[in-house]
Amino acid sequence: MMAYCLYTALAGLALLPFLLYLRNPYFFQDLCYAVTAIKIGIQVNGFRRRKPFYSILDRFLDMVAKQPQKTFLLFEDSSYTYSQADKESNRVARALSQHAQLKEGDTVALLLGNEPQFVWLWLALAKLGCTASLLNFNIRSKSLLHCFSCCDAKVLVVGADMLGAAEEVLPSLKKLGSRVLILREHCDVEGIESLSDKIQQASDEPLPPQLRATVTIKSPALYIYTSGTTGLPKAAVINYERIWMASFLQSIAGVRSDDVLYLYLPLYHSSGFLMGLCGAIEKGITIALRRKFSASQFWNDCRKYNVTVIQYIGEIMRYLCNTAKSDRDRDHKVRLAMGNGIRSDTWADFLERFGDIRICECYGATEGNIGFVNHIGKIGAIGKEHFLHKMASPYALIRYDTEKEEPVRDSKGFCIEVPKGETGLLVGKIGDKMPFTGYANNKQQTEKKKLYDVFVKGDKYFNSGDLLRIDHEGFVYFQDRIGDTFRWKGENVATTEVADHLLMIDCIEEANVYGVKVPGHEGRIGMAAVKLKENMDFDSGAIYQHVKNYLPSYARPRFIRIQDTLVVTGTFKQMKMTLAEEGFNPSVSKDRLFYLEDNNGYIPMTEEIFNSITEGRLRL
Repeated sequence: MMAYCLYTALAGLALLPFLLYLRNPYFFQDLCYAVTAIKIGIQVNGFRRRKPFYSILDRFLDMVAKQPQKTFLLFEDSSYTYSQADKESNRVARALSQHAQLKEGDTVALLLGNEPQFVWLWLALAKLGCTASLLNFNIRSKSLLHCFSCCDAKVLVVGADMLGAAEEVLPSLKKLGSRVLILREHCDVEGIESLSDKIQQASDEPLPPQLRATVTIKSPALYIYTSGTTGLPKAAVINYERIWMASFLQSIAGVRSDDVLYLYLPLYHSSGFLMGLCGAIEKGITIALRRKFSASQFWNDCRKYNVTVIQYIGEIMRYLCNTAKSDRDRDHKVRLAMGNGIRSDTWADFLERFGDIRICECYGATEGNIGFVNHIGKIGAIGKEHFLHKMASPYALIRYDTEKEEPVRDSKGFCIEVPKGETGLLVGKIGDKMPFTGYANNKQQTEKKKLYDVFVKGDKYFNSGDLLRIDHEGFVYFQDRIGDTFRWKGENVATTEVADHLLMIDCIEEANVYGVKVPGHEGRIGMAAVKLKENMDFDSGAIYQHVKNYLPSYARPRFIRIQDTLVVTGTFKQMKMTLAEEGFNPSVSKDRLFYLEDNNGYIPMTEEIFNSITEGRLRL
């Protein structure tokens, strides 16, 4: 009898996995995700209690001690070990300490592209207990000065090729009493000091940890800039706790200690810096760093550096799929891709063409307190719900009125959670475990990202600004962005900032900037409806020259619509939705339309151009 009971029990145990699978086909993948998430949670809680505080810099120093001769950075034809990287950053730290008189708590703005010096500078600042402000190297003049000053930076360090950008803002920086250092051995411009010669002369001996003695897990480590509705970028405060959480994404994605990461996304971005660089340090892996993305050289680089892990944004994958097919398309060692924004059709095309590569799609905002990971790999989803995730990081999708541009509230004044399968605004509960640190010196914009009394009186949630949908299996799908910011070529574009630049042009009286969808493209491309000043004509040449001089390529309006009057709401807000829906089709709009042709300026929009764009013959 006992034997019979034992056999029955064993048979039941043997059937259990099958029964669990029938109930949830993703049970085992969910289980693996849960185990990894629990391990990460234990580690982060350990970091919170550990004294002295254990930062990502300490992790790097541990890797230096553990694997000094392992390659840390591959860049063009150069190679740097973990030990060499440590010594290079020691030299930079000593040069900055001695010649710029930097001390713990100071903020230094970095304006340079993807190069080893960027990494050495950040490590050096961390060793001094300073905060790094990561400036977008495309910004100029007013935007550059704003980004520098809004985080109370004292020093601006610019790359060797950024002298012109520094000279533009030099008079204003002098008035602020700020210093400008350039990564050159000599500089003849008065007010800009050379830094490379000082670095070469400095010692590479380790710096005492006492220099960063007061740094804690809540201390600001970085400022990363994000566009918004203010017209100028906002400095999101990234503390050391946030760095840890972002760096662990590589563990969730399945990165191993023997992997080689291909990093070509800008280091001023959270994707490149937090998920890429900091994640690589956490795992102790090798990074193949490239100045910028090149579709034609992508797979050659992967072969050259034996890359096994790549990062992406949605447009990147489409660009790769649009390159000419080759017999070597599957001749690579890449096994894992992690990123965000890939379209379902591109996802399928990429796998069919380039082979069995695991794609780990994720979702999150630089300043946000909630994110998702598609640990299953289901095509099209940005993430999957998991009960442990929701317990640790409470969130909800709430009903949103896109015309009033506000959440829908019930008779009691509370928000309404949408049922499964419906689209809603993602909000994340703000608390000790899910803080929202906001933007540096910008209380107004920080407050605008908060929602109060969402489900109960007194609660507080982060407003993501994104409309998502969660299906009945728990998969999360991105639907759209709300507000004035749209995304093009992986960059967020603030419509107010673009409009402000257009209003500086003599012939333009009013400007309404918005994003329009283009078939076969991710995000939305810039378009502007403008009202011309009385008795003035559309000055194509002046407008083209202005946007070319003052706006990065991704922010320049590709289409311009001339209107007699710009429509506004009852509260005098510019109407964008109808304009965005009408798009740039000349047969739909009775207004004059212009198209920004590369290197030729704005030309009249025609049916032929429209058809070429929508049919994919003309690439944007």
